[in-house]
Amino acid sequence: MRDFLLSTYPWIKGLHLAAVIAFMAGMMYLPRLFVYHHQSEKGGEAERFFAQMERRLFQGIINPSIVLLWVFAGLMLYANPSILSQGWFLAKFPVVLALAAIHGYYAGAVKKFGRGERPKSERFWRIMNEVPFLLMLAAIFLAVVEPF
Repeated sequence: MRDFLLSTYPWIKGLHLAAVIAFMAGMMYLPRLFVYHHQSEKGGEAERFFAQMERRLFQGIINPSIVLLWVFAGLMLYANPSILSQGWFLAKFPVVLALAAIHGYYAGAVKKFGRGERPKSERFWRIMNEVPFLLMLAAIFLAVVEPF
């Protein structure tokens, strides 16, 4: 099995990167929807529309892509377990866990917005719009540059 994974490693890595791109697109768009949701009239049609968009984005893009990126990451680690002891990976892994934690936080926010609640402030969501991007930059540079 490991030999097969090593022979297809570039394909697995490409699929992993595609899943990361889909995940990050959703993670950066969702807080923007939360901002628009905050700006909509409570109980109005726009509020229902944004709640539906948030739920569809989360369930249709963000959740499937995080599952796929973890599956492909696991396959790469199984094929090449030496990565687990490399400094760049040890530095990158907490960044990845932080993104996963934000994903969990966003899941709760989607549910709250869907119930008509407005968790946190509009300003908070504007700031959170940037956090996944900054974490993604850290993960990219750690994986590509391998500084450690």
